[in-house]
Amino acid sequence: MFTKLFPHTIDNNYQGPRLAKWTFFAMTLLTVGRSLAHIVIPDGGAQSIATIPLDSYSAAASTVIIGMFAQWGLTQLMFGLLYVLVLWRYQALIPLMWLFILFEWTGRLALGGYKPFETAGTAPGAIGNLIFPVLALIMLLLSCRDRKRA
Repeated sequence: MFTKLFPHTIDNNYQGPRLAKWTFFAMTLLTVGRSLAHIVIPDGGAQSIATIPLDSYSAAASTVIIGMFAQWGLTQLMFGLLYVLVLWRYQALIPLMWLFILFEWTGRLALGGYKPFETAGTAPGAIGNLIFPVLALIMLLLSCRDRKRA
């Protein structure tokens, strides 16, 4: 498993099951899409998607939250572009990317419990925080297997 996560040669030769690769492709689209939403949507998606009641905060506080969402979107875009690069040129790194995805979504779940914030409803990310760590773990384990054995 260690050599699958950290291959000696980083090339476009992915040996794992196609399911892990195509699920990674879908996760890449999701990552780029949500990043652009946080950057482009006027409220950064804070109220319109995450249901944070910006209207109940001062204008200054709302501006800070919107700015933080946009900066978070930039970080997500950087990861999304890294995922695109891996799919395009360095597919041997797909298992490592699944480890990154597992870390991100598990961390979001843990931090959401440790430092929750007020919302008016259930944001789509809240459901993803429950589903994607499990999916990422399964895809990580699957991607570390050789296609012939999977």
